[in-house]
Amino acid sequence: MVNPNTVLLITVLASFSTPFMLSAVNIALPAMAPALGLDAMTMGWVSLSFLLASAALLVPMGRAADIFGRKRVFAAGFSIFTLASLFCGLAVSPAQLLAGRVLQGVGSSMIFGTSVAILTSVFPPERRGKALGWVSAAVYTGLSLGPSLGGLLVQYVSWRAIFLLNVPVGLFVLWLLRTRLAGAEWKGAEGERFDLPGALLYAGALAALMYGLSAVTTLTGGLTVLAGAAALVAFFYRETLAIHPILNARLFLQNKVFAFSNLAAFLNYSATFAMGFLLSLYLQYAGGLAPREAGFVLVVQPLLMVAFSPWAGRLSDRHDPGLIASLGMGLTAAGMLFFAWPEAGLPLWRVLAGLAVMGFGLALFAAPNTNAVMGSVEKRHYSVASATLATMRVTGQMFSMAVVMALFALFVGKVRLGPENYQGLSAAFGAGIWIFAALAAAGVLASLKRRRA
Repeated sequence: MVNPNTVLLITVLASFSTPFMLSAVNIALPAMAPALGLDAMTMGWVSLSFLLASAALLVPMGRAADIFGRKRVFAAGFSIFTLASLFCGLAVSPAQLLAGRVLQGVGSSMIFGTSVAILTSVFPPERRGKALGWVSAAVYTGLSLGPSLGGLLVQYVSWRAIFLLNVPVGLFVLWLLRTRLAGAEWKGAEGERFDLPGALLYAGALAALMYGLSAVTTLTGGLTVLAGAAALVAFFYRETLAIHPILNARLFLQNKVFAFSNLAAFLNYSATFAMGFLLSLYLQYAGGLAPREAGFVLVVQPLLMVAFSPWAGRLSDRHDPGLIASLGMGLTAAGMLFFAWPEAGLPLWRVLAGLAVMGFGLALFAAPNTNAVMGSVEKRHYSVASATLATMRVTGQMFSMAVVMALFALFVGKVRLGPENYQGLSAAFGAGIWIFAALAAAGVLASLKRRRA
């Protein structure tokens, strides 16, 4: 019999690795730029390429896990992610680094399309919220150690160490899977057909949509957005007719709690993810902080998320998770306003206060919202629900970065960041604050709508 705590440990390690790398890479970008010759736009693609590959494959991989086995897909994903981390750590050109980031995204899609589904399969409903709270805490531990440990590694070792650190963690997870979960497997749709044309349509639609958003200031970018949106509509229509769909679109049409909880997750990550990217660049370029110092400033937000996420998860086992998540989104929106008008300068107390309010708000949102999603579907839909929620997270993060790429194209251009364009960086940051605060406010409305549903 499988020990649920072993599954929790594996899920916690998996949930730590990717957020750590994402936040650490943001701190490392100014060090990567001269080493590999990265301009401002390519720096954005270091984050966006990973997110694009991950988002395009999350739902298809979740469906494949339901059919072929969740542990099998999870193990394959961690193998790819670990090898890709090694490849990124050894990269000597922008093309090699971006290729490695795409492979990391592929592996990540297989990990996060299955990990929460496996966890939900082994924990009973009355303990699910607490377990998910620990998973959220692991995510935020990765986010918190990313800026601080990442800043130390960049300053005293090398930016390459950020990627190479994932290798021993990955090998340990694979050892646990082989020794502690030998013979165990979880399937929700064994024997059903995998819809490969639907999977390709979905991946192509998301790739076109998000690539177009990153270049929306150009005619080609705008046309690509329209093509991606049309393909996404065609995908959803196809899925309503398919006997064995990649994504059960009826869940969105018939299950309002599921639909609005996923919408709230998308808006939450759209509003918050690129804040760390922008703040890292602002603090190091415009603020003149070293990577170590910037990392210790940025650690305030995820530390509060780590501290309060398990408590918020337990709270959602006893009270309406929709109400808790709505309060969290409201606090997140309020925290962003501390960063308004960066062109006039941001004193350190405002940065720290804004990060603290956002951190507490995100802690109140994440685990309760996940609990609401997983509690709204039947067991046979766990992998798809888990993959859909992970897709909302990654597409939200990707949309957030696409907004930044568009702002960079508008205010900075395809140049290396230096004193001559710090004003453009501050202008892009300032415009981003208002866009992201508006997205967070919309997330509050979606979360409250879920409660009424």
